[in-house]
Amino acid sequence: MAQRWDIFCNVVDNYGDIGVTWRLARQLVVEHGVQVRLWVDELASLQRLAPEIDPATAEQSGAAQQSCRGVEVRHWSKPFPEVVPADVVIEAFACELPEYYVAEMAARESKPVWINLEYLSAENWVTGCHRLASPHPRLPLTKYFFFPGFTQGTGGLICEPGLLQRRQAFQRDPAALAAYWQSLGLPAPAPGELRISLFGYENKAVPDLLAAWAGADYPVICLVPEGRVVGDVSAFFGGVALAAGNTLSKGNLQVRILPFTDQDSYDQLLWACDCNFVRGEDSFVRAQWAGRPFIWQIYPQQEDAHWAKLFAFVDIYSLDLAEDAAAGLRAFWQAWNRQGGVGEAWPMFWQHRAELGVHARLWAAYLETLGDLASNLVQFSKSHL
Repeated sequence: MAQRWDIFCNVVDNYGDIGVTWRLARQLVVEHGVQVRLWVDELASLQRLAPEIDPATAEQSGAAQQSCRGVEVRHWSKPFPEVVPADVVIEAFACELPEYYVAEMAARESKPVWINLEYLSAENWVTGCHRLASPHPRLPLTKYFFFPGFTQGTGGLICEPGLLQRRQAFQRDPAALAAYWQSLGLPAPAPGELRISLFGYENKAVPDLLAAWAGADYPVICLVPEGRVVGDVSAFFGGVALAAGNTLSKGNLQVRILPFTDQDSYDQLLWACDCNFVRGEDSFVRAQWAGRPFIWQIYPQQEDAHWAKLFAFVDIYSLDLAEDAAAGLRAFWQAWNRQGGVGEAWPMFWQHRAELGVHARLWAAYLETLGDLASNLVQFSKSHL
């Protein structure tokens, strides 16, 4: 009989939390033959990634079951429905499980493996906390902390089998690339042209960056998937209303607004572009698998706690870069996240594009050696059942 897993997701960062848990659920089903119930409190965000999902039906009828790509999707409603807990329970990103569900876990003769899948961080304390056990203060249950990460001694990153091979084949196939650009209504890139994807939160630095690209001595095509950053792009063009399909130009810059797309198509966008701006956790990880230079806009936290995470990743990511390339990367990432000075910092960063490109491919190959998050979770759960 197939192992049963429950994954709980409380949507905080529109697509970061649900993006990670949705990828994980799909991979567990496809690769490991696991039966997965995915509990989501905000199904509208999942619908953007999986259009088959019907939030209205589920939310009107409590926790109505929907099957999507082999995953049983349930609305995490209040009150929580009476269900039998699964063999493995994933509490994604420290979301708090319903009291009823925890009590039912404790009542099981064979206790579930309870895992708190933590946020991704490169901070050096992560390896010491990975797989750490935390006994419940009142109930006969133990929760384990499981940390994705970038080093041995962590849970690694979500990566489907053969992902890097598919990416390499796509990037090395001129016909595949031409067909992809044609699907967006674009010709193949001209010599010296730069193509950038821009996916981010609201950022006051966007107009300054677009101005730098408009004044560059090379053509820039900036592809902007629908999302929160579109308002700042609009500000650069005088506040004109923007929607998917719009194209605007100024100087050497052309901006195209793309419709929000599914995860597989977003991967192709990252693979095809020369440089990618990403945000949160899910797109951050996918940019690393893309093997292209990228810039991460980290999700802001109270008391600026996010800065330690940002600097920790920059330190480990730039370890093998030449000193001037590492300095350019650090300066631009800081400017982008501080939302100021990006126009001056961009040339310092992009002048190292050749080295940054080689480094990005080597980094992706290194990450693959850590094993993927889904397989590491399955191996851990089997050892504790």
